[in-house]
Amino acid sequence: MLRISSLPRVLRAALVAALPALAACGGDDASARPPAQSATSAAVQATDDARQLVRLDRPAARIVSLIPSATDLLVAMGARGQLAGRTDFDKDSAVASLPSVGGGLDPSLEALVALRPDLVISFETQGDAALRTRLREMGIPVYALAAQDTADIFRALANLGTLAGRRPAADSVAGAMRAELEAVRRSVAGRPAPSVLYVAWVDPPMIAGPTTFLSELVTVAGGRPVFQDVKQEWPQVSIEEIVSRKPQVVVIPSGAGAEFSADALRTAPGWRELAASPGTRVAEVPVAVVNRPGPRLGEAARALRDAIHPELAAP
Repeated sequence: MLRISSLPRVLRAALVAALPALAACGGDDASARPPAQSATSAAVQATDDARQLVRLDRPAARIVSLIPSATDLLVAMGARGQLAGRTDFDKDSAVASLPSVGGGLDPSLEALVALRPDLVISFETQGDAALRTRLREMGIPVYALAAQDTADIFRALANLGTLAGRRPAADSVAGAMRAELEAVRRSVAGRPAPSVLYVAWVDPPMIAGPTTFLSELVTVAGGRPVFQDVKQEWPQVSIEEIVSRKPQVVVIPSGAGAEFSADALRTAPGWRELAASPGTRVAEVPVAVVNRPGPRLGEAARALRDAIHPELAAP
């Protein structure tokens, strides 16, 4: 199984640390205010995605998240005041004033430890196992998080809510996310489901496999992933195989933080022939929303729906 750790570094960054495009809100920003006292001061625990039990004597008060989408989840549940640091990829105004520890995949251990965290959230990948081990040897609890499919995202939301002492708020966020996804699903009910190719990378061609959250969102949005038979999460496929599948919609993540665009794809060797094929349409979606597996899943599903079914897009 291909995990995020197996992907090219620049693609990993694009998929799980795409720069957020949240507009700064005017007036009083509730997410930036110190949180109310956690509901409990008793010990909390959760099993992470590396199957390690993470136990804290009390809810974490100083959290460093190395995963921007997990940072988004914490902010969404009202835990902004419990964040002690961020990565270079966290540009949202709610956390931009926090000190950075560098990259999420290669943070500065010295900068991280200097923030005195009582919980670090790290990627659940073999490449990050050494970092997790080192932090635990120093007595710093680490929660290893996977973010491949929607089940991973909702599980992370619940467990981080528990460890931050904000489980009711986390459950509320989860309920709102599920309601948004269901609304998108209902909006495409009864419509034909065109075949969809979600392009994760152009050269070499890499796509979102059927077990990823992106393919799940394509289905919610009224599309049919064209490579439903592959086993890998992010498979490399030949352009010839892509052309032979005749996808009706080719979806390209674009915008600030994206490494390519629909215009670039239309001129790339092989891809340009596909884009010019009768019955194939190229559509763009905002990378900062769709490639970020966090609390904006509903917004991502709507963006994909509008790309797949442009007749439903708001004028």
